Amino acid sequence: MDYKEVLRNARENLNGTCKVCPVCNGVACSGQVPGMGGKGTGEAFKINVEALDSYKLNMRVIHGVKNPDTSINMFGKNLDIPVFAAPVSGTTLNMGGKFTEREYISWVINGCLDASIYPMVGDTAVDSFLLTNLEELEKVKGQGIAIIKPWENANVIEKIKLAEKARVFAVGMDIDACGLITLALHGKPVMPKDVKEIKEIVDSTKLPFILKGIMTADEAELAMEAGVDAIVVSNHGGRVLDQTPGVCDVLPEIASKVKGKITILADGGIRTGVDILKMIALGADAVLIGRPFVTASFGGKEEGVKTYINRLKDELKAAMILTGCKSIKDVNDRIIY
Repeated sequence: MDYKEVLRNARENLNGTCKVCPVCNGVACSGQVPGMGGKGTGEAFKINVEALDSYKLNMRVIHGVKNPDTSINMFGKNLDIPVFAAPVSGTTLNMGGKFTEREYISWVINGCLDASIYPMVGDTAVDSFLLTNLEELEKVKGQGIAIIKPWENANVIEKIKLAEKARVFAVGMDIDACGLITLALHGKPVMPKDVKEIKEIVDSTKLPFILKGIMTADEAELAMEAGVDAIVVSNHGGRVLDQTPGVCDVLPEIASKVKGKITILADGGIRTGVDILKMIALGADAVLIGRPFVTASFGGKEEGVKTYINRLKDELKAAMILTGCKSIKDVNDRIIY
């Protein structure tokens, strides 16, 4: 499919919940939570995009890099590019309801796997959605990651056991979801966790454990103390707390404290292969992308997802050639202006 066609279809199929703007920057959807926007003024969504845009790349063309290696290995899996589809759930709550949760997540899962990256699936206020997501992952032999909301510990652990039965290769918790409006509206008890509580959850599984929603260096160190295998530097797409800094602005400080000791993922405002390269240069080992996978799936189903990922691959490879990066391991802040 042509990516412009994907976006045209998505604009129609999202039933007004997303304008599918030329740049997905949170301006047109400010305050639309539930919906696809950012909380309150929407600044925490907008700043993710603006901050990432403020970093520029040093172009270098006198070198021998002609066919860079964009692949990585993470959690024992090979990925063609350092990207996971972020855990975005809630078709009836946030995405206009034209397609079911099962349709949407099956397109994301299969499109990702066909393009040689992996999906994360999420948990939300509608209990059946997680079960649906896990059922779809089980159909592909668990080739994905399940991220659970910060419910009471017993509930989190119970849902991790369900994910294990679906044969996922990693699990996690988006701890910042304790501020989600959609959960509060449904009377769902989500809450922050202390180190002891996180450790109890980590110790409940032998799978790699990811803690999503870290925005400060001190909390990155606390996450490491709790024994997690990876963190996601993320402000939940600006959907939980208004007026946070941009993810890419806090990433270097976090990386300075825990890089090499724990896997660092980042999400927030990433739209293109150039954005991926910037996040890696600023300290991430890989990235998560959220909203663009919603538009890609709503605009072209599985084929739309593959089209978007292939676009990312081409953009990333071109950017690596023009910055002289032979492999993802070679990417560092030398390329940032």
